[in-house]
Amino acid sequence: MARECLEISPACPVEATVLGYYPNLGSGIFFAIVFGILTVASIGLGIWKKTYTYAIGLSIGLLLEMLGYIGRIQLHSNPWNNGAFELQICAIILAPTFICVSIYLTLKHIAINLNPAVSRITPRWYPIIFLPADLSCLIVQAIGGGIAAAGGKTNRKLQESGNRAIIAGVALQVVVLIVFGFLSTDYYVRVRKYMARPEAQGTDGWKLWHDANFKKFRYAMSGAFLVILIRCIYRIAEMAGGWGNKIMQDQPSFLVLDSSLILVATFLLTFYHPGIYFPQMRRDVQKAAQPTEEIKLEQPGSSSEGIKSSEGIKVDNA
Repeated sequence: MARECLEISPACPVEATVLGYYPNLGSGIFFAIVFGILTVASIGLGIWKKTYTYAIGLSIGLLLEMLGYIGRIQLHSNPWNNGAFELQICAIILAPTFICVSIYLTLKHIAINLNPAVSRITPRWYPIIFLPADLSCLIVQAIGGGIAAAGGKTNRKLQESGNRAIIAGVALQVVVLIVFGFLSTDYYVRVRKYMARPEAQGTDGWKLWHDANFKKFRYAMSGAFLVILIRCIYRIAEMAGGWGNKIMQDQPSFLVLDSSLILVATFLLTFYHPGIYFPQMRRDVQKAAQPTEEIKLEQPGSSSEGIKSSEGIKVDNA
């Protein structure tokens, strides 16, 4: 019977689908439109403010979110629509991994511009560590999503195999986020202590630390990080019970703990854009500072690893 289910009928009730409900049409339209608007805004701001890498990660994540909710809109009229089911599950699961790329990039530039010397690791290593780790999460989740999608609504063996891979990928993402959060918090505590010292006052880093726009930026990044972490923990709980479990079939919890949290995160990342609130991340600003750095590098006693500013702080060129 299940293999012949192509639409709702007495023999193929909505309760027998993986979601177990008709996805709400209004919420699907709302999130698809909002994520679409944010996608356009992210691309536009990235080009305008020359924050290309930041924009790429965020924009891909937003585009996937929009596509995922287009899939849910299609599922509203037919919860047995296999193509729409595959679209929404793969897109919505993978999107936050791309969004995290934008968050991971910020720590490097924050550390470089405040005081790289107080960071436990060289700032350029932050993206070198976390971007490949994020890619690993993406690959594992993509494999799981592909296997689950191949299983469709009837092949329970493939569904469960895909489910385990997705859980592993999301769990790995939680681990990566926690490690990133630990290093970010550690740097924040250390740099805050430094800013209270007399030698820090008047430096460029001290001025940036007290800049109102930069404060908004770092609070926005922290907020986005926290809500994505909560969303990932929810996803582990949702997937842990297998396909069609009680949590997965609870639409309100999904709309609150996934849809709304990702909306909050992407709004913060887009509205408090680094091109406006933290212009040191802009490509043109970095290039404008390059000639000065090159001149200093040519001075006797300088090293290829970095330069020493007039304040005695080692600055990473990466």
